[in-house]
Amino acid sequence: MKPTPPVLAGPPIIGHTFQFMKNSEELLRRGFETLGPIFAIKLGNQHAAVLIDPDYHQTFFMETDKRLSMHKTYKFLKAALGEVGFTGPPEVYAEQRSILHKPFKSEKAANSIKAMQVEVQQWLDSLGEQGEIELTSAITTVVQNVASHALMGKKFRDQAGPEFWRNYLLIGQALNPVLPPYLPLPKFIRRDRAKNRLRAMLRPIIAERRAHPDEYDDILQDFVNARYKDGRIVADETILSLILALMFAGHETTSGQAAWTVIQILQHPEYLQSVQKEIGECLPAGQTIDARTLVALKHVFWAVEETTRMHPSASTLIRRAEEDIEVGDYSIPEGWILFVCADVAQRLPNVFSEPQNYDPLRFSPDRAEDKRHRFSIIGFGGGVHKCAGMNFANNEMTIITALLLQQFDLELVTKDPGVIRGMGANRPDKTFVRYHRKQVHAHSDTPATNAADACPHLKMLQTES
Repeated sequence: MKPTPPVLAGPPIIGHTFQFMKNSEELLRRGFETLGPIFAIKLGNQHAAVLIDPDYHQTFFMETDKRLSMHKTYKFLKAALGEVGFTGPPEVYAEQRSILHKPFKSEKAANSIKAMQVEVQQWLDSLGEQGEIELTSAITTVVQNVASHALMGKKFRDQAGPEFWRNYLLIGQALNPVLPPYLPLPKFIRRDRAKNRLRAMLRPIIAERRAHPDEYDDILQDFVNARYKDGRIVADETILSLILALMFAGHETTSGQAAWTVIQILQHPEYLQSVQKEIGECLPAGQTIDARTLVALKHVFWAVEETTRMHPSASTLIRRAEEDIEVGDYSIPEGWILFVCADVAQRLPNVFSEPQNYDPLRFSPDRAEDKRHRFSIIGFGGGVHKCAGMNFANNEMTIITALLLQQFDLELVTKDPGVIRGMGANRPDKTFVRYHRKQVHAHSDTPATNAADACPHLKMLQTES
């Protein structure tokens, strides 16, 4: 029998509980630097093994639903969103998997790209000629509108007011993987009330969709029309959980990474020049984005990838050992928790060259550092449970960045933003950006016009959507 992983020094009885709740990434980085790629922490009386190496990540993901359990470690998400996807046991996930993945297949991707473009352009049109914005909150609102429009339809997006998203904020504030999720704590009580209000808002919408299925063709309607492989319809309560989960994931994790993508490009003028040159060639003023344009925006996409590497919004993933399992030189006993930490693992010098440096070109085909190991990038998970909405999120972040830089010159006022950490997604602290709308010329002898006014295609998109 191999030994159990060495335990990081910490306080007696409570162990590393409060350190983990305050800043799990800092704690796990200290453990890695002190004890190496496999070590243990204690969360009260619960032992947890931490794995930080692509080979060990492979065991973590490939043994999920076999010797490692996922749903038993995400009870706090089940309490917040319901039994859906990976918050349910393997048989539930297997039953729901095709339904969860269908909205992100190619036939719906074009509609999603169109909705993203409409929402981003509406934001850009509202900015005026010049001014200053707080980027993180502005992008959060845009991402919320995209989630509403792309997942639920334009009618819902137009009707969903601030109250809808305030309820999601209460849910996000209650996420905690350490505390039992049904304790009678004020934040858990607020979470449950918010969840009940969201479900009450959505039930009549589902009833309307069931009564008039031919009037809608969007992702929500796909859920309403869905049937399991044995022909059973999907129950309303399950659809509610699917919607809550996708809407939550569709804005909670994406908004922070989208803001970081813009911030990091602005922090690196040389790379900004490459991005601007590419946008000028592939996305000139007045041109809209389709799937072909997205593929051509390579420098923008590599910037999105580098932000995913350096600022993963959901950094720590969790499993539970259902039986003893050997990883590397150690044995992890049944009942232990296992963690992987993208924030630490995606900065390993044996995987990425100069990992502390911002270098989107590491994702270019001639370098392809992310291809050195299947599990070197784990910000969107891995294996059968890899995030179904990864391409949706990457497209959205690319579109936000490309259209913003297509139409505005930007200056980072907050030069070095801090990180707001929590049990939900990490995001930049308040970041102020000064903007000036670019002037475009159709011909050298014509007067300048605003980029927002030079795009009849976007008016057409808004009409169609």
